[in-house]
Amino acid sequence: MITPSSTGSASDVFTMPIRFMPGVGPKRAEVFKRLGLTTVADLLYHIPRRYEDRSRFIPIAAGVPGLPQTFRGVVAGTGVFRSKRGTLVFQLTVKDASGALQALWFNQPYLRTWFTLGQELILYGRPERVGRKLQLYVPDFEVVTHDEQDSLHMGRIVPIYPATSGLHQRALRALVKFAVDRYAAALPDPLPPAVRERYALLPLAQAVAEVHFPTSEAQRRQAEERLGFDELFLFQVAVAQKRHRFKTTTGLAHQVNGPLIQSLERTLPFTLTNSQRKALTEILADLAVPRPMHRLLHGDVGSGKTVVAAVAACAALQSGCQVAVMAPTEILAEQHAATLTALLAPIGITPALLVGRLSPEQRQPVLAGLAAGQVPLVIGTHALLQAGVTFHRLGLIVIDEQHKFGVTQRAALRAKGASPDVLVMTATPIPRTLALTVYGDLDVSALTELPPGRQPVTTVRVGPDHRRETYALLAQAMDQGRQCYVVCPRIGPADATPRGQLDLFEPPADDLKAATTVFEHFRDRVFSRHRVGLLHGRLADDEKERVMRAFTTGDIQLLVATQVIEVGIDVPNAAIMLIEQADRFGLAQLHQLRGRVGRGTHESLCVLMSDPATPEATARLDTLVATHDGFAIAEQDLKLRGPGEVFGKRQSGDPELRFTALLADPRWLDRARAEAFALVAADPALAQPAHRLLRPALDRLLHRPAAV
Repeated sequence: MITPSSTGSASDVFTMPIRFMPGVGPKRAEVFKRLGLTTVADLLYHIPRRYEDRSRFIPIAAGVPGLPQTFRGVVAGTGVFRSKRGTLVFQLTVKDASGALQALWFNQPYLRTWFTLGQELILYGRPERVGRKLQLYVPDFEVVTHDEQDSLHMGRIVPIYPATSGLHQRALRALVKFAVDRYAAALPDPLPPAVRERYALLPLAQAVAEVHFPTSEAQRRQAEERLGFDELFLFQVAVAQKRHRFKTTTGLAHQVNGPLIQSLERTLPFTLTNSQRKALTEILADLAVPRPMHRLLHGDVGSGKTVVAAVAACAALQSGCQVAVMAPTEILAEQHAATLTALLAPIGITPALLVGRLSPEQRQPVLAGLAAGQVPLVIGTHALLQAGVTFHRLGLIVIDEQHKFGVTQRAALRAKGASPDVLVMTATPIPRTLALTVYGDLDVSALTELPPGRQPVTTVRVGPDHRRETYALLAQAMDQGRQCYVVCPRIGPADATPRGQLDLFEPPADDLKAATTVFEHFRDRVFSRHRVGLLHGRLADDEKERVMRAFTTGDIQLLVATQVIEVGIDVPNAAIMLIEQADRFGLAQLHQLRGRVGRGTHESLCVLMSDPATPEATARLDTLVATHDGFAIAEQDLKLRGPGEVFGKRQSGDPELRFTALLADPRWLDRARAEAFALVAADPALAQPAHRLLRPALDRLLHRPAAV
């Protein structure tokens, strides 16, 4: 058995099981495990999801509808009622000296056993005023016990943690306080002292204490900056090391002025844009030197990434190498195959296609040709990663919509060649700062222009009161032979936080539009004479492919979908997109969705239907209406959301950056990158004594086995 010392040690903190902490034990440790908390360090880094200022509560009579607020009062009554819809509603009346409010929970009648008259409660939520009554729907609550630890739970800024059933806030808060007091000082600090001093960052132990139990808002912000910077700095050290390895690895030197490139440029039916030429200059310079290229090409939908990839492919092909293009879906792979065939067939190159739906008879000639070097260019999906796919001399890999592939998948394709060059592409314009940070191990090329003749999509924002006119536009477009999208923020119905004026004993209607419900409504009623399809992320892969193929071929006229259509569908005949409750989507996501229309010769329209609840949501939608510049939209998105949300969605195999989300100021990204790259340039192996704690910290961040 591990017995903690009075102060703990570095090894104790990261290895000591949480079950040995006071009041936990083996059975309760299983409850903590549901939150991913197994060690003392896990508990120390279990950051609050929000805070309540319990040094001052809002009087009930002063409650402001729609804003998150914290109230304190006593239970004055309870009851269970059945609504008109048949739903059981538990009602709790809470009073303070100024007035009373009603808290409502739906389909939870057992809650009446949890409360007693006169019990003192803290309630947190967004109140709504219905008539003269102030109501809280499914609020967070905590019972006030007036125990000896009340100073931890009252009269201060109080942390509210991610929790689970069987683990109440007060118990969790007390255990975290014990861990902070006993073990925070034992956390090893990997940040070099000079870096910490340069930015006046808090000492690590103080930052951990302040992020849990802040003495002020200013101290909490400083604590968040320290923890966020630590994580981002470590991530950038890993990125800098990866970039260093690429730059010091021997690769292939390709012929970049040969006949294939010249022939392709002569046969192109259009003139390259200036940004395409600039990107090609950068890419061909990489291909000409004997180091593996590792470059990101990003630009708006329709900016011409595929033709840039085609020129790069010609450089590899004329050097006697093979090229593999990998896309996340069969539909997108087939579209790339069609586009590249049209570009390259006139100069004697016929791409092969390798996707999962091919029969063994269709697959075998492709596999044999790749192994023998007789298939110079292959376009495929994850099928390219299978063990039976071997190349004679793989020299260039192009990965489209690279964020759809995990680290291990990209590495598996690279392993099929001897240090091949890699070009990854994305249609999501990325702000400069994030491009350098998230993709810091790659060189970056950007396409900032659209080819001549590309029609911008007319974008309008309307309220739900324009639904009838919008549906008429959809029907008219379909009657004229066009196709349409309707995008919903949710797959199926579910409970949601209510908004607006609600009947006292009625459960809130689901306030997120569900794709399944909208699909049935359209198919059976609104657009019953049209061919309506449904696409969302929970469908089986073969069903998704079937639906996408049916829409591509025109068998489906109206596609009801979730944000799963952000990438991978290129249907030039699609002319109108309706995005329901557009304020529920991020700005960059809306821009990506809008890029699904306007891909052909028809005038196209994107309708953002919403009734924005916040100024931030209104600003997002107004930005989208005002501009089609993907880079301007990306920069605005970064300003509105902050850098943390962008790091929140990690790819498979990438490190989980939890604390980076605490950073509100994008300047921390530049600072962390600059410091990390300078450190790795001076000490790539992290061998200096001042850097000895970086290696185990990186192992933990990257989930690598600790070095022995």
